[in-house]
Amino acid sequence: MKSVIKLLKFLKPYWGWAVIAPLLMMLEVVMDLMQPRMIQRIVDEGLAQLDLQIVINTGLWMIGFALLGAVGGIGCTIFSVLASQGFGTDLRSELFSKVQSLSFGNLDDLETGQLVTRLTNDVVQIQEMVSMMLRIMVRSPLLLIGSLVMVIMTSPRLALLLAALLPLVSVMLIWVISRAYPLFGEVQHRLDNLNMVMQENLAGMRVVKAFVRAVHEIARFGRTNNALMDQTILASRTIVVTWPFMMIAVNLGVVGALWFGGDLVNTGDMQVGQLIAFINYLVRTLISLMFVSMLVIRLARAQASADRVQEVLDSVPEVQNKPDALMNFAPQGRVAFEGVMFSYDDEGHDLVLGGGKSGNGVAAPGITFVAEPGQTVAVLGATGSGKSSLIHLIPRFYDVSGGRVTIDGVDVRDVDQSVLRRNIGIALQESVLFSGTIRDNIRYGRPDATDEEVIAAAKAAQAHDFITEFDDGYDTVVGQRGVNLSGGQKQRIAIARALLIQPAVLILDDSTSSVDVETETKIQEALEEIMKDRTSFVIAQRISTVLNAHKILVLDDGRVVAEGTHRELLASSPIYREIYESQLGSGVMNYVGA
Repeated sequence: MKSVIKLLKFLKPYWGWAVIAPLLMMLEVVMDLMQPRMIQRIVDEGLAQLDLQIVINTGLWMIGFALLGAVGGIGCTIFSVLASQGFGTDLRSELFSKVQSLSFGNLDDLETGQLVTRLTNDVVQIQEMVSMMLRIMVRSPLLLIGSLVMVIMTSPRLALLLAALLPLVSVMLIWVISRAYPLFGEVQHRLDNLNMVMQENLAGMRVVKAFVRAVHEIARFGRTNNALMDQTILASRTIVVTWPFMMIAVNLGVVGALWFGGDLVNTGDMQVGQLIAFINYLVRTLISLMFVSMLVIRLARAQASADRVQEVLDSVPEVQNKPDALMNFAPQGRVAFEGVMFSYDDEGHDLVLGGGKSGNGVAAPGITFVAEPGQTVAVLGATGSGKSSLIHLIPRFYDVSGGRVTIDGVDVRDVDQSVLRRNIGIALQESVLFSGTIRDNIRYGRPDATDEEVIAAAKAAQAHDFITEFDDGYDTVVGQRGVNLSGGQKQRIAIARALLIQPAVLILDDSTSSVDVETETKIQEALEEIMKDRTSFVIAQRISTVLNAHKILVLDDGRVVAEGTHRELLASSPIYREIYESQLGSGVMNYVGA
């Protein structure tokens, strides 16, 4: 319940509507409660005395009360919808903003499928709960209390029937509610799994088709879908017993009222109209109690969603700015790793970088090297050696577990994250493009860039020629995830995007793997001119990509096992020589004069 209460702060901007809606609902409830009393008057005074005028006048009053109640009900619905929709919109925006603020480590823990469910289905559940809270959650309790009062006022003796029914009904409702909450929590969890499977398939549809695995994926989706169905049925089966049980209670109450009330009518202690009114109020009391129970069950489901949403809102970014973080930072690009160690584990166990043993069996002191402005530093290593983890520490996507990373002698943890990353251009291993035009994608990091600057960046990335071949040129709309572009084209657009911000440090994380060698050579030549006074980091699988680098780092099991130029490493590093010969052969090595 705490999560629901916390989230109600998003109703604050709409407090006026949130107050008016219950007040209008109170009007409708009062008008509804007047109807049985009017029926009693028609029967006991109008029909019993054959006074047509009383029947007509009372009937007109009933119509007036009904119309006034309709105004209250319609008004309550309008204002509750306005308040709940505003609440849902603000909550969804806050949740999305929170996700944007989270660090890579947080996003590793909160899977994409879960976040999508929390931003959509969970928010809808809470939004509907707020809408119900302002309407039915006001109407049902008020009608319950009002009907209970009217039952006692109409016939205190017959009201004892409720003393027998209410404890029985209450025990049943408490049992159902206690069972429903964990079941609906599991429903949301299985919905997470369903979203995850759908996203994987939509993103990897080409792989599925290429390996003829459609049948397998359909079966996998079917299992996940059936698991969701089974859990939903189980949760629904638990609460569905409430309705027939409550109807039994209502019918028992009516039979009891007729049985005992009939005796009172026969003895003259009660009038027929009074008995009719009593039965109306009794039925309303029990029906209201049933609706209150259903609402509590819905609240239990909303509570499960609220807990999940609040978990995201309460998440603390693992990478945070210091209170006195530097806001003015214009580095030249000298990057230094000083005894750096890194682990994805918060406790610092299972080091990905800087762990293991050095060549003489002594514990490795962490990763240490320097990249000077104007230098191109290449990082080589087998898959899983820690190459991407290494360069992710420079823009502070993750914080080091030990040692420090500095730019121009300033620890990256002392610089505001936004300021730091504006000085670092990155083309990641997976080229992610957004819906919009090619121009919009290139100037994603600098929305105010001129067309001339966009074109210059595209030319440097060897993207200008293929862009101009499109009918709409730079205004060509990029399909979802860049589906209408080849892998190499997407990579070149991503490189142009990184170059456009004119970074002090450029990071290319295997970002030319889909580009042919000739185009890659042209990109390298352009980068030499653009980055001549800046620092470049290049992660590559192809040895040809790093031949002209000023410094090459060879990583193995999270450690720098060799460092130097191409010629130096050929002479001193067996690992580098093995990589070189496996790709280019020993004959080429002799040819280049190594």
